[in-house]
Amino acid sequence: ETLLDDFLLTYTVFMTTDDLCQALLRQYPFNHQGKEDDSDVSCRKRKVLHLVSQWTSLYKDWLHEDEHLKQFLKTIYRNVLDDVYEYPILEKELKEFQKILGMHRRHTVDEYSPHRKNKTFFHQFSLKENWLQHRGTMNETEEIFCRVYITEHSYVSVKAQVSTSAQEMLKIVAEKIQYPEDELALVTVTFSGEKHVLQPSDLAISKSFESSSRMFVYRKDLTDSLNPFAENEELQQRSVRILGVNTWDLALELTNFDWSLFNAIHEQELIYFTFSRQGSAENTENLSLLLQRCNEVQLWVATEILLCSQLCKRVQLVKKFIKIAAHCKAQRNLNSFFAIVMGLNTASVSRLSQTWEKIPGKFKKLFTELESLTDPSLNHKAYRDAFKKMKSPKIPFMPLLLKDVTFIHEGNKTFLDNLVNFEKLHMIADTVRSLRHCRNNQFGNEVPSKEHHELKPYVHHLHVIDNQQALFELSHRIEPRV
Repeated sequence: ETLLDDFLLTYTVFMTTDDLCQALLRQYPFNHQGKEDDSDVSCRKRKVLHLVSQWTSLYKDWLHEDEHLKQFLKTIYRNVLDDVYEYPILEKELKEFQKILGMHRRHTVDEYSPHRKNKTFFHQFSLKENWLQHRGTMNETEEIFCRVYITEHSYVSVKAQVSTSAQEMLKIVAEKIQYPEDELALVTVTFSGEKHVLQPSDLAISKSFESSSRMFVYRKDLTDSLNPFAENEELQQRSVRILGVNTWDLALELTNFDWSLFNAIHEQELIYFTFSRQGSAENTENLSLLLQRCNEVQLWVATEILLCSQLCKRVQLVKKFIKIAAHCKAQRNLNSFFAIVMGLNTASVSRLSQTWEKIPGKFKKLFTELESLTDPSLNHKAYRDAFKKMKSPKIPFMPLLLKDVTFIHEGNKTFLDNLVNFEKLHMIADTVRSLRHCRNNQFGNEVPSKEHHELKPYVHHLHVIDNQQALFELSHRIEPRV
């Protein structure tokens, strides 16, 4: 079973899905020519069906859109229905096959006796059940991260469905930047400067993801873009709202959000990401979301601190983030843990000597302990040892897991003497399988406090500055170089 799992996880490295389908059809003996006895024939058929069942169970809806695969499954299913009278032992595999495909048992072996067979049935047969429905209708419910720019270098990150309207998107952004929604407009701006105002019922995401444009929030008169980072007291308050928040609840909301992203990642995404096979962008969507989230949390930490112009509040904010990082570690969310620590270590934040000098000794000691887990020496030994001791469920630091897969790939040949190097593929599959261990259990649903409930939109739609030069300018503005 381990060898089969290794093969199914990594076959795309050395063959296409169409190649696999053709190979399985060749292995499924159609006619008994007398060269093999019945037990050998039925054994081969069962092995093929077992592999197909394991394959479809492992990949689930990942295989929905492959037309060749849908045709292959129809062919295999028809063949099994055709054979089940002659080989009753296949009845068990047939039921298992139907269960995985989400089908209802409609027929019995007796119905397919030689006297009852109707060949036209097989030509009319169509798998209309859940598993093989085309994903065209599902695309509308798929969620992606969308960036709505507030200034040239800052945006609100919105996780929304592809079907989200411009009005819904605008409501989210207005709430995030604390600006009256009726005074704002959602606008796509091409890189040549041409503006197009989105109507409330327009699909925001489809129009904003044209390669030549970005989505911005503007004042309705279009005379000026917003500047939520202007130096006035009212707008400055947004950067320190976090000070009144319970740090455990904030860490918990970060963890819940990361878990929803991590739990959606298919194991195969790590392999597509590493080997950069054709179509890899489409096949690594969930993994890309988690990686993007890690980067945005890092930027969010720096943005919040650098937008806080008052020294005493900035000190409180740094202490707050150290505590949140510690809570993320306690909640076994190493993704946000790493991101927060890296955010605090960003050059534009670490240079704030006046701020760090006022951090109490116990917080400096705690931060040093947390930093030690991100130490890359000895191949991240500190992190690996600590993570190994953590019980499931837990969220790994995904960039490091990808680094491991890449290291195995680049350090070993895929083919040796024109044969597939299965030792390499076993090492890759073994690393990828670590996701299963991390997801052995689900995170418990703690009863959220009222504060925690209000944190959800705050954490889901992070407001960040994504330009290092802009961050350095803010850094030097609040603490000029001596």
